[in-house]
Amino acid sequence: MTKSIKPLLNDKNYIAALAIDQRGALKRLLGEDAKTEDLEQFKVHVSEELTPYASSILLDPEYGLPATKVRAKNAGLLLAYEKTGYDASEPGRLPDLLNVWSVKRLKEAGADAVKLLVYVDIDEDKAINDQKETFVERVGSECVAEGLPLFLELVSYDANNSDSGSEEFAKVKAHKVNEAMKKYSEPRFNVDVLKVEVPVNMNYVEGFGEKVLFTKEEAAQAFKEQAASTNLPYIYLSAGVSADLFQKTLYFAKEAGSTFNGVLCGRATWRGATDHFAEGDAAVQEWFRTEGKANIEGLNKVLDETATPVK
Repeated sequence: MTKSIKPLLNDKNYIAALAIDQRGALKRLLGEDAKTEDLEQFKVHVSEELTPYASSILLDPEYGLPATKVRAKNAGLLLAYEKTGYDASEPGRLPDLLNVWSVKRLKEAGADAVKLLVYVDIDEDKAINDQKETFVERVGSECVAEGLPLFLELVSYDANNSDSGSEEFAKVKAHKVNEAMKKYSEPRFNVDVLKVEVPVNMNYVEGFGEKVLFTKEEAAQAFKEQAASTNLPYIYLSAGVSADLFQKTLYFAKEAGSTFNGVLCGRATWRGATDHFAEGDAAVQEWFRTEGKANIEGLNKVLDETATPVK
C-alpha cells in the first residue's frame, strides 16, 4: 500500500498543522480538577475554531475523538499512537503505545497519518537506544501495512542532565537533535515525516536572549547541519515557547538555510485559551475567535515566507 502525506498539506504544499494531542499537560493547564469531558470539550473548541486556518490537526484518541468530528473539511487528521509521558522511575524514558489502539484502529477512526513520540538521547546506552529503535521499526511496519504515513516526533534529552532549559543542555542540543534525526531517517524505520525541535535554544542566541552562549553565526550553522541531517520532510514543534518567539525563530531558521517543511504547532497557538477555561465556554470561544485566530493567521503568514514546500 502506498502512503501519501497529501491530506496533511495545505494548497502551498507545506504542513501548517495544529497540535492538540496533549493529555497530562493539558490537564495541568486546565486545572487538576478538570474532568474527561472538560478535556474533550476544550479540544472540540480548538478543532472547531482553528482548523479552518490549518492544513491538519493532531489529536489523541483518548480525549480527541469528539474533536475529530468537528474539524474543518480542509483539515487532515493525525492521531497520536503513544501513551502520554514516560515512567520516570526507570532510566531511558522508554515509549509505550495506547493499550486498545493499533494503526488499523487509528485508520478506522479516520486518521490520515499516525504520530509517534519518542524521547531520544542519541548518546545513551546502546541497550536503551536499541529498544527505542526496535519500537519505531514495529510501528513503521504497521504503518506500511495499513498504508498510513508515520510522523515521528523526536524530543531530545540528556540522560545525565534533567534540565532541558539549562546552559549545559543548550551546549549539546544541536548534536542531540541532529544526530537523532540522522538515525531515524534511515529507511528501516519507514518514517515519512520527522517532527523535531529547532536545534538551538534561542533564549541563548545573540539578539534573542539575555544570556548569550551562541553568536547568530553559530546558531545558523546548527540549522544548516540540521537540514543536512535528513532527506525526509521535517517540521518544527513549538515546544511550548511563546507565539512571538516561535515566529521569530522560523524567520531565523529560513535565513540560516533551514529547509523545514512546516510546523505542528501546539501551545504557542492555543495556550492562552486555558486561562479562560474557568470562565466557561463563551469566554474560551471568544479567545479563539480573537487571539487564537490572530496567532494562527500570524503563524501562517510567517510560514508562507519561510516553509519549504514538500516535493
